Amino acid sequence: MARANFAIGLIAATAVALSATTPASAAPKPTEKQLRAELKQLNSKIDTLIESYNAKRVELTKAKKAAETAKQRLATAQQGLDQAERKVAELATLRYQNGDPALSSLIPPPTGSGAAVLEQLTSDQVAMVQAVTTARDETKQASDDAAALAARIKANADDVGKEKDQAEGLIKDIQQRLQNLIPYGPGRKSDGSWAPELPGGSDNITPRMRTIRGLIEKNFKLPFDVGCFRSGGGGEHPLGRACDFMMSSGGTMPGAANNTLGDQIAAWALKNQDKLGVKYVIWKQRINMGSGWRAMEDRGSITENHYDHVHISMN
Repeated sequence: MARANFAIGLIAATAVALSATTPASAAPKPTEKQLRAELKQLNSKIDTLIESYNAKRVELTKAKKAAETAKQRLATAQQGLDQAERKVAELATLRYQNGDPALSSLIPPPTGSGAAVLEQLTSDQVAMVQAVTTARDETKQASDDAAALAARIKANADDVGKEKDQAEGLIKDIQQRLQNLIPYGPGRKSDGSWAPELPGGSDNITPRMRTIRGLIEKNFKLPFDVGCFRSGGGGEHPLGRACDFMMSSGGTMPGAANNTLGDQIAAWALKNQDKLGVKYVIWKQRINMGSGWRAMEDRGSITENHYDHVHISMN
């Protein structure tokens, strides 16, 4: 009880909008509905944290690209500046050496004098210097922004990681408590064995079979109908002690998602074998009676080999 109350307190502390708890001595035991609601809220919180983290990573990538573009612009502008500076310096030197401002023998202008050429080159140099200065400023700003963003992302990522770990820990705790809420199947004896049951109801299955079918329908989103009673053919179905949880239809192999779902249902049934009275599980041409999976003979089809459905038989 103390552990349950402590977990609920942590949930409230992590801002998942849960109701406040009463003191440990007076706190009621959470219901399955409450636990499932808490689990859903925590899963949503984790999704939000991951989405935020990824968005910040995208921002950092964009900032780095902007900084790189600015550096390339700076390099290009610097090359132009160097060339302009060399040309102006060369012209100034030749002018000084020749004592001819026009420098007509070296660079005859189409119109105007050599002084105008020099003035134009000087003006071009000033413009280039200004462009380089602007590019340098932009590069520094982009680099500073990227560095600041990287620092913020690192801090945020650390916080997100801590909150994610905390939320996942609480999810495990809630899942365990949900597991503890799974009832014992009807007909369980004090020594752990199971009393025989007669099928009944409109579905012609036993109470234990009906119990586990209902729990699976509650805990998993089933993609197809569940097939239980059928007359003839032997096995547990005519006795009302077996159900087939279909993962595909028409005798086809299930897709990746439903194949994983079948794995989860089979594992869940075996995990609760002693509690619910599971006799054995058949899935993907294997049978498990509680001591591990064992391969079965090839019966000739996807359905007969239980690739399209999880078969669960009860005691």
